[in-house]
Amino acid sequence: MHKGKKYTDSTKLYDRATLHDPSDAFETMLKTAKAKFDETVEIHVKLGVDSRHADQQVRGAVVLPHGTGKKIRVLVFAKGDKAKEAEAAGADYVGAEDLVQKITGENFFDFEVVIATPDMMGLVGRLGRVLGPKGLMPNPKAGTVTMDVTKAITDSKAGRIEYRLDKTNIIHCPLGKVSFGNEKLMENFDTLMGAIIKAKPAAAKGQYVRSCVIASTMGPGVKINPAKLGI
Repeated sequence: MHKGKKYTDSTKLYDRATLHDPSDAFETMLKTAKAKFDETVEIHVKLGVDSRHADQQVRGAVVLPHGTGKKIRVLVFAKGDKAKEAEAAGADYVGAEDLVQKITGENFFDFEVVIATPDMMGLVGRLGRVLGPKGLMPNPKAGTVTMDVTKAITDSKAGRIEYRLDKTNIIHCPLGKVSFGNEKLMENFDTLMGAIIKAKPAAAKGQYVRSCVIASTMGPGVKINPAKLGI
C-alpha cells in the first residue's frame, strides 16, 4: 500500500515503536494530523480475552463527555405513544413495518444509530442480516433496546458510543475530532478506557489490555503504554 508524503513525514516526527504515556501519545498524534479536514481520532484496543467464548465478551456503551464531534442520525422502531415520544425527543426517523420495507427495499441506511422498544424486536430481527454486519443492530447491553426511548435518543445525540470486540479481540472506537485538542480527547479517552476496564470479564486471564493505539483518520498510529492505564 502506497503511503502519501504527509503520512511519511508524520512518521518521522516520532519513534513508532515507543510506548507513550497517554498524554504524550495525544500530543504526538495531534502533531501528526496534517490533513486539510478535521480528522476523526480513533482508538484501537487489543484485549487479552477470547471473543469466541460467551463468558469473555466485552461489550457496552458509554457517553463521551465531549461527544464524537459527529452529527448522529437516529432511527427508532416504535409504535403508538412510544413513536410519539421518539419524535418529540428528536429522532430523525420513526416507524415500524414501513422502515423495515424502506431498509430492505430501498437500501436505506441514512442513519448511525438504531433504537427499538422491546416489543419491536421481533420485527427488527428480520433485519439482522443487513443491520448486523454494519454494527447497527439494537442491543439491550448497548442501551438501544429500551422503553426509555428519550434517554436512548438523547445519549446517542450527545455522543454515546458502543464498544465491542471484533473477531480479532480488538475494540475500535471514535474518540472525537482533532480540533477537540489534547484535554478534551484525554477526557473522552479516560471515560472510554474506564468503561472497558470495568467491563473486564471474570474469565479473562493474564494481561487484560494487550495494546492500545490512537490515530487520526489519515495519520499513523501512536502506541500507548498499557502499564500507564492504571490497571
